[in-house]
Amino acid sequence: MLHGRKAILWTIVASLGSLLAIFLSIAFFRSYERRPILLRGAVIKQDNDPVKQSPIMDVEISEATGLATSSTKSNFMGYFTIPLFRGVGRNDSVTLRFLHPDYVPMELTELASDKITIVHLVPIRKEAEEATVQPDHPVITVTNIRIRYSTEAATQENIGTGEKTFQIQNVGNVPCQNSAPCSPDGKWKAATNSESLDAGEGSVFRNARVSCIAGPCPFTRIDYDGYSEGGRYIKVSVRNWSDTTTFLFQAEVFRPQISDIVRMTFPIILGTSLNFTLPPAAEGPSVEAELNGENIIFPLGPIPVLSWAECNVSVAKDKAKFYRCELNSGYRFRQTE
Repeated sequence: MLHGRKAILWTIVASLGSLLAIFLSIAFFRSYERRPILLRGAVIKQDNDPVKQSPIMDVEISEATGLATSSTKSNFMGYFTIPLFRGVGRNDSVTLRFLHPDYVPMELTELASDKITIVHLVPIRKEAEEATVQPDHPVITVTNIRIRYSTEAATQENIGTGEKTFQIQNVGNVPCQNSAPCSPDGKWKAATNSESLDAGEGSVFRNARVSCIAGPCPFTRIDYDGYSEGGRYIKVSVRNWSDTTTFLFQAEVFRPQISDIVRMTFPIILGTSLNFTLPPAAEGPSVEAELNGENIIFPLGPIPVLSWAECNVSVAKDKAKFYRCELNSGYRFRQTE
């Protein structure tokens, strides 16, 4: 009888546990369904060649039926997010509008969900060029494009040598008798001496060395090495436990020099898009290009401006810069061999 009651009790407990798990699962999924939906996606240029589908920046994106909390613009990589109001279900239809002055407007209707939306916009200029057999003005060719910039380089110029001789005066074979300083084994009376060098303002010592040049050199040792790592000030202390010795303290003097090195890189051209990157230390960037055979230099300021292209720049966390320029109407790239 007791075993039967225990079995019934465990059955009830197990049933309650199952019901609780079901209840929690239902509550979780209902909570998940009620969470505000964030639509994510990217806007890129329409082209049959995938490498020419460059991201489109500053596309105005909004929800046409008022289901979104705000509108937005695509960033440098074409990325966008649109937050929907709480209560919009995952089976509700949303209509997104995409507007940019250089591209054909587009509306996209789909069900609200977490899936990634990729939008391809058609350039207006491309449609106009295809519809016009004879352009009103001759097309200007852009060739031989080069990106120039400079970086600072620090070099060390050897401007001389610093040197000094010094003595450690002592008499050998005198018992120490525990009167410091002594020889390393504590047997003989020793003497010490220190010497220092100053490279001067703006200069440093490199390749410093200390050598015994006179006297019983085997019975000496360097007590303090303040010269091996170099620097403006260097110092050495020497111990001698025999007769007087003479040392030479010597180092090369270097002065740091800062110079600008001009560097060059070449952009990647994909269709009507020109792309290039610059390292964090790049200074004074400019674009050199031939327009109808005439070589012209175009300086690039904080806001990149070219007469023949619309440019945008993105700065990474490490301060590296990524440039993307879209060719203006009336210009075309021509690759040179």
